[in-house]
Amino acid sequence: MSTDSAFEALTHEQRRTLLLALLESNPQEAGVASLTGKSELTDAEQREQIEMFHVHLPKLEDYGYIEWNKETDQIIKGPQFDEIRPLLECIASNDAE
Repeated sequence: MSTDSAFEALTHEQRRTLLLALLESNPQEAGVASLTGKSELTDAEQREQIEMFHVHLPKLEDYGYIEWNKETDQIIKGPQFDEIRPLLECIASNDAE
């Protein structure tokens, strides 16, 4: 695992939230609405949704941490997910405390 890519993936809250969600449950639906549980989004949440689709999901997919089916908006753990798993578990255990 490239330390730089792992930290880059975890730097942004949206990417971190998605990866932590995948740690708990695989697969996930893409987007802010599925992560927040809301059906209607505010303007800010819509901007986050656009950023998720155009920046964060492609970046995580490039790193191999996720596989993203753009037609169904389904995200599953990618071939490199297990390389970032220890960092995610550390974050999850610290958040639980």
